[in-house]
Amino acid sequence: MLTLRQLRFLVALADELNFTRAAERCHVTQSTLSAGVQAMEEQLGLRLVERTRRSVMMTEAGTEIAERARGVLLAAREIEEIAAAQHRPEEGDLRLGSIPTAGPFLLPPALPRIRAAFPALRLYLREELTESLLDGVASGRLDLALIALPFEIGSRACMKLFSDGYHLAAPRGHCGALTDDGEQLLLLEKGHCLQRHALSAFPQRRLEQDESFAATSLTTLVSMVSEGLGITLLPDLAVAGGVVGQHDLTLAPLPGALPRELALVWRKTSPRTAVFEGIGSALIDTHAAMAKPPLPGLS
Repeated sequence: MLTLRQLRFLVALADELNFTRAAERCHVTQSTLSAGVQAMEEQLGLRLVERTRRSVMMTEAGTEIAERARGVLLAAREIEEIAAAQHRPEEGDLRLGSIPTAGPFLLPPALPRIRAAFPALRLYLREELTESLLDGVASGRLDLALIALPFEIGSRACMKLFSDGYHLAAPRGHCGALTDDGEQLLLLEKGHCLQRHALSAFPQRRLEQDESFAATSLTTLVSMVSEGLGITLLPDLAVAGGVVGQHDLTLAPLPGALPRELALVWRKTSPRTAVFEGIGSALIDTHAAMAKPPLPGLS
């Protein structure tokens, strides 16, 4: 009978395509991992991995079995989590992923509230794009993810937190308003959900992306605007979180813009729903506290 240890070895090798890195990931020696995979091949009577001196490649059967193994490992971990949750649902490791246009501004000020509510919880934070976050939740690599809606989340559980509107950011001296039609915006590169959300913020207007520039982060975007390269839409959360910094910009609220909706998503089968909802409440309270003082840099 195959063991969970063998399945972990195979999944690690399928991900890394390198015996040394796969062994490090599994905290075993390379020879131990290699022997485990070889024993698995002998049990199944199949070649799972093609080995050469310079490369490792999964066979078709190896790829399919590794994918099935991911589901088995996830189910096994959830069994352990269910058992642990009956005794200590608020303890242990929790891996929280976030989109980079929300996490850096919301999570740091929320951490004191989260720690106060769950003092025995060890929180590990990651920043990734939405599709990667949703994949991470589905595969079990992440327990929880902070994303922005609208976005297709499939069958995952969802807790909506709050609406996040926009400010117009423009070089100093700009009128501080969008024109009637055909406005071109500096935006994040494709792959960021904020790029799509910003373009759909005003359905009645024809907003377009300035294709001559694309930023990899909101910080870069703000720098581009401050250099007079164009205008952009910044989420209110990022503005309240200090993304503008010392840049000399014109900032104007856009109350008519369709906001994005910040939300937490997790697997419906997770036994830690109450903990996730508690974290969501801490994020809601943090956002409310951030919104009380005037947003910095308004002109």
